[in-house]
Amino acid sequence: MAVWADGRFSISAAVQLCGVAGLAGRSSKVVKFGNGELMGRKLKLPQVHYCKGDNKIPRLQVYMSLKTNMVAGESKLRDLEMERKDLRTVVAVILGGGAGTRLFPLTKRRAKPAVPIGGAYRLIDVPMSNCINSGINKIYILTQFNSASLNRHLARAYNYGQGVSFGDGYVEVLAATQTPGVAGKMWFQGTADAVRQFHWLFEDARGKDIEDVLILSGDHLYRMDYMDFVQNHRQSGADISISCIPMDDSRASDFGLMKIDSKGRVISFSEKPKGDDLKAMEVDTTVLGLSKDEAISKPYIASMGVYVFKKEILLNLLRWRFPTANDFGSEIIPASAKEFYVKAYLFNDYWEDIGTIRSFFEANLALTEHPPRFSFYDAAKPMYTSRRNLPPTKIDNSKIVDSIVSHGSFINNSFIEHSVVGIRSRLNSKVHLKDTVMLGADYYETDAEVASLLAEERVPIGIGENTIIKSLTCFELLLCRLLYFCNPILSQLSFMPLTLHRNCIIDKNARIGKNVVMTNSEAIQEADRSSEGFYIRSGVTIILKNSTIQDGVVL
Repeated sequence: MAVWADGRFSISAAVQLCGVAGLAGRSSKVVKFGNGELMGRKLKLPQVHYCKGDNKIPRLQVYMSLKTNMVAGESKLRDLEMERKDLRTVVAVILGGGAGTRLFPLTKRRAKPAVPIGGAYRLIDVPMSNCINSGINKIYILTQFNSASLNRHLARAYNYGQGVSFGDGYVEVLAATQTPGVAGKMWFQGTADAVRQFHWLFEDARGKDIEDVLILSGDHLYRMDYMDFVQNHRQSGADISISCIPMDDSRASDFGLMKIDSKGRVISFSEKPKGDDLKAMEVDTTVLGLSKDEAISKPYIASMGVYVFKKEILLNLLRWRFPTANDFGSEIIPASAKEFYVKAYLFNDYWEDIGTIRSFFEANLALTEHPPRFSFYDAAKPMYTSRRNLPPTKIDNSKIVDSIVSHGSFINNSFIEHSVVGIRSRLNSKVHLKDTVMLGADYYETDAEVASLLAEERVPIGIGENTIIKSLTCFELLLCRLLYFCNPILSQLSFMPLTLHRNCIIDKNARIGKNVVMTNSEAIQEADRSSEGFYIRSGVTIILKNSTIQDGVVL
């Protein structure tokens, strides 16, 4: 029996004919088993007779040999599951982001991926954890602006000695740098230019096995198996694959949209279209796997800014085809769709771009929903971060409703509702938080240090007594003013439900004194009050990092 790679084999019966000494004939039959057509069937071969003396003895002999010489033109079988497991052929590049002006003042002293989120994490932990959970252990992080805290966090959380183990992989920070030559004097000009300046890494000794390059953003919130994405990219034969999410009419005009054909190939792009231009970007999302009902309600697909490139295609685009293009999303990929096979990959799960103060604020408070649209709690695919070895939070005589309180905090006789409280936070007696994102503190002050600060009429880290951070009616605001100037008994009053504007973010190490009221009762949308320790952006009040709000202040 001879076996071919395409699933065919031939069965031969070797025979020696009677009366013909030393002459052998061969009766053979070629069948194909790869499609299962012979399953359960008994193979029948004609019997032949051997001569033994005067007797004819019926006997069947089958010989088997492996057909090793491939016929020209026959394709080799590709073990896709083994290819999936061969993670050595994938490298991830996480973009550290630009100046982060839309997230200012949270980015005043830190890069966007270093902004804390969810009480205990930083935004960079999201793509890093997704890589780890996907089995990808070759990771580069490109940084440029305010990268000190980001570098420190990466060193603590993902190094070999005390962080997450990466086996034979690596995690390396690639900071923007200047090199010889005129072009080398420029900093990163965009996402594509940042990768271009380090393209040589994909061709050195460690990059020789790399086949695909995964481009990720450092300021998104989602949980994704990147290897499913890479596998789809490889099976489709695409040169570039773009991860996208389905959109309805209410949000579609806020994103860059893509148009695809009946096979999922991207044919055109439109950046934040409106009106008729928006309607023109409707696609049949059942092509990507949505049900008919869901496809009707979500007829648009938006790019997530997550890409897979074939390595050779990426290097060709950056060095030769578009050597002056600076951005992937607005320049290289739209132009490439005309010449290369660019495919859309559907990600139909929670995803949020944490690019503005408002989106940051809402994404944090959404974690307190029941059930939340996104949760950091997943035993199978956990989100990793720096190991801080903090004690459990201590809560004394307090009420907490629909909130997240991170470890290492001290909460005394306080009321917290619909808020996120970060690590090492300290809330003193009769503090009321509502609709607040408190990022916590980088360090503790000892009891002796706190007592010394109070004795000098200074403000320790945390929130002082009788402070209220919520929206108030005019009547409630009047009571708060009386609280500071008149009888302390007013501090026992239970305030009425919210009726006016609210929302507050308290950055790290902020010092908020006693009897402070932060309500933004006039519903101001934009204000620069940095000299007083806060900004208002998109209606959200942001208390600056390391700032001090003195006793009795009403914002």
